[in-house]
Amino acid sequence: MIEFIEFIFRPQILVMTLSAVAAFATVLTVAMPMISRDRISQRMRVMATERDQMRSLRLAEIKKDTNGAAKLRQAPKGLMPQLVDGMGLRTYFDTEDLRDTLKMAGLRGQAPLVAYMFFRVAMPPISFVVALLYLFVVSNLQYPPMIKVLMAFGAGFLGFYLPNVFLSNMISRRQQALKDAFPDSLDMLLICVQAGMSVELAFGRVAKELASQSIELAEEFSLTTAELSYLSDRRVAYENLGKRTGLLGIKGVATALIQAERYGTPVGQALRVMAKENREMRMLEAEKKAAALPPKLTVPMIIFFLPVLFIVILGPAAIQVMKLS
Repeated sequence: MIEFIEFIFRPQILVMTLSAVAAFATVLTVAMPMISRDRISQRMRVMATERDQMRSLRLAEIKKDTNGAAKLRQAPKGLMPQLVDGMGLRTYFDTEDLRDTLKMAGLRGQAPLVAYMFFRVAMPPISFVVALLYLFVVSNLQYPPMIKVLMAFGAGFLGFYLPNVFLSNMISRRQQALKDAFPDSLDMLLICVQAGMSVELAFGRVAKELASQSIELAEEFSLTTAELSYLSDRRVAYENLGKRTGLLGIKGVATALIQAERYGTPVGQALRVMAKENREMRMLEAEKKAAALPPKLTVPMIIFFLPVLFIVILGPAAIQVMKLS
């Protein structure tokens, strides 16, 4: 045993052992990055295959969906498109701003565009004829015929703007529905991203969860998921989401996601910050409405509350004065 220990601790044996350990460590240091690189490339190939499969499935769903994008590509048929094309209305009304406005109202495809252009031209004569029938046949207004005709012309002039008013009301209602559901959807997006989902999978999952609460926001997230699946530039999908909604909060989230994609910042951190900001914006809007409530109640209180209060206070005294007199 003593001879074995002396043999091990000989200078020549120690030098050989340390040289072998150093050589093995050098080979291991050089080989480990190569092994890791192979694993990373293999994992990237698997992820690319999964993304291609998801893209093909999403495109198949869009083609099969009769109410989806495949239907939007169908050209409208009937009298309205013939009149629109015959009168050349597309050269006057068909602009990118109008298409974006219709998308903000939830109207996509050629059919809503053709209907808007048709009613933009047809509503003035329709309003004029209806006003004439009402003024001369239905109502008993004691006005000269010329005044009634001028009133009908005024109704026809207002009819030119009725499609815009109708469209503005649709946009307002839709944006309010999006505002109500968007902060909660950001929280769900954050949970999905932190759980390890990709952004497109997170959008798709949140869209399914929101279908029973806000069909408008679920529809927008579903379209964003589809665009993230088949568009080559993901930035365009985020920008389209902001254009379709027209809300500053959603545009801010889209900008944050674009910056996260461009600069490589964590998506979860960006979503957390934007969720906090949108929650604060909703609270500020509620406080603003609460602060505007007292001035709005002033006139109804003066008209309805104060007269009743004076009657209750002064009524008994007036009755007593009347009895004494």
